[in-house]
Amino acid sequence: MEVIKKKRKKRHLKRWVKIVLIIILVLLIVLVSYLVINKFKDSDEKVKKDENKKEVTITKEKESNTLSMVMVGDCLIHRFVYTDAKNSDGTYSFSKMFTEVESLIKNHDLAFYNQESIIGGKALGLSAYPRFNSPEEIGQDMVNLGFNLVSLANNHTMDKGEEGVINSVNFWKTYPGVYYSGQALSKEDRESNIKVLEKNGIKYAFLAYTSVTNGLLPPSGKEYLTNIYSKEKAQADIDKVKDEADLIIVSMHWGEEYTTYPNESQKKIAKELSDMGVNLIIGNHAHSIQPVEMIGDTLVFYALGNFIAAQDTPDRQTGVVVTLNINKDDDGKITFSNIKASLIYTYFKGSGNFKVYPYTNLDNSLLNNYQSYYNKYKSVLTRYTDIIEVE
Repeated sequence: MEVIKKKRKKRHLKRWVKIVLIIILVLLIVLVSYLVINKFKDSDEKVKKDENKKEVTITKEKESNTLSMVMVGDCLIHRFVYTDAKNSDGTYSFSKMFTEVESLIKNHDLAFYNQESIIGGKALGLSAYPRFNSPEEIGQDMVNLGFNLVSLANNHTMDKGEEGVINSVNFWKTYPGVYYSGQALSKEDRESNIKVLEKNGIKYAFLAYTSVTNGLLPPSGKEYLTNIYSKEKAQADIDKVKDEADLIIVSMHWGEEYTTYPNESQKKIAKELSDMGVNLIIGNHAHSIQPVEMIGDTLVFYALGNFIAAQDTPDRQTGVVVTLNINKDDDGKITFSNIKASLIYTYFKGSGNFKVYPYTNLDNSLLNNYQSYYNKYKSVLTRYTDIIEVE
């Protein structure tokens, strides 16, 4: 009987041992499963993080190969304009004239305008038509507005002679963040200003020329004072930068005043510059808006009209603010996107109260029948192409 009890006890113990072993095995399986699942989960999350990180990096790379740009036309400071800007202490303030368009211009990588009336220094006497000389404050206020690409080549460059050009160049040299072109102090100074800068992964060069001079030429041997266009000169300048620059921008002062279409000379020069590898041509001088055109891969604005002036017809009071993106692809090719035009209007009453308005802020009290003018200038801009959106 005692033997039977011992055998039963032994079988019972074995059963419990089996149960415990099974429980331990199950727990081990659960533990291993948990660890494996979490390992895969962590790995998956790491892959997702890496993918997200990669996407962010790619996005940043794409963003770093894009420049935002804004451009406007002629800054022509007539007597009425600088008189309206004069303060009681003898200084000048033009910034109040631009408050309505400030938001269109600020915060771009590149911002272009044509300083048509030379900043020749007050010591030479301020003056207006036919030979201009503007106060330094207009340059200061335009820089404060955000402009950093400035054309100095135009038919008023020599209005105050060699001394005026020297004063102008020395003024612009005080703004190292501004890339100007079109005037120089010497041959060496001109050469040193043909340069390549880089922003957002895009290397760019800027050149400015004029084909009109009002018969005012620099002295013999001092042709560097004003950059008068010739095909040979432009080709030589472009050859100096084309191997390094991704983007070449040329400002051209050309054509006929007060016309809304380019002449044959403008078209010929545009084709020459396009053949030389120029990507973007910004034209001015007409004091009126002219069309936009693509010549091959070259984007051409024949004229952007006045940014500010005291000329009193709608054609001459209407200009345009153009914004666009400049893109460089993986092969280094430059393309343009998001090209938009905002029509602007220089309002003044009598000889004062100058203010530049976007057409979107106009009403009939500022410009009677302004909507018909909007339609007219939209039609002018889009005469050759619909790549530009007129707002």
